[in-house]
Amino acid sequence: MRLLNDDYTTMEFVVEVLQVFFAMSTEQAMQIMLKVHNEGSAVCGVYPKDVAETKVQQVAGYATQHGHPLRCLMEEN
Repeated sequence: MRLLNDDYTTMEFVVEVLQVFFAMSTEQAMQIMLKVHNEGSAVCGVYPKDVAETKVQQVAGYATQHGHPLRCLMEEN
């Protein structure tokens, strides 16, 4: 799974998403958020297809509820 950078979602919100949906520590979430910010995207986890699909939906719904366009994509290995 990969998070994509955009010009509107705050860094704090990305960190929150990583902690809530991907069970990352603050330090891990900060590192991934900075990678998303600096490189345009970053891997946020590797999951079985059904779990990944659910997480993509959860992140999309949570971002929409909070007014952010944050996108999370599922990729096949």
